[in-house]
Amino acid sequence: MRKKKKSPTEVSALGQYIPISVDKARRVIDQIRWRSYKETLMILELMPYRACYPIFKLIYSAAANAKHNKGFEKEKLIVWKAEVNKGTTRKKLKPRARGRSYMIKRPTCHITIVLKDISYYSEEYETLYNQEKYLPRKFRLKSSGAIWDKK
Repeated sequence: MRKKKKSPTEVSALGQYIPISVDKARRVIDQIRWRSYKETLMILELMPYRACYPIFKLIYSAAANAKHNKGFEKEKLIVWKAEVNKGTTRKKLKPRARGRSYMIKRPTCHITIVLKDISYYSEEYETLYNQEKYLPRKFRLKSSGAIWDKK
């Protein structure tokens, strides 16, 4: 397997074997993708899900890596890539009546966060990023321009 070269403006943090199911972690990760560092921290602090705390720690760690290793400012970071992959499943046996046992499965996941520094790009990039037509297709508003309040 070939390792991918990272650009000089990217910093990552990897959390492995986090005891949360993949679907519950993806529900939170989908809310923070493509957002700024400050906005991401605010969202994670206010969301009522248990998966927010490990993701919060990972983003905080990735920002600390950016500041310490590459000297980036935290205000100029955005969440460029956020992935959740399935990890191993821990299995335990729970004793039941008449000498039987039931299997208890505890899923784990691996979370990868990549932050990118946008201060190296020109001001044109920042204005293009804020415009809707330059966002990835799945993040665009799906409106045909029709009037919805017809009576």
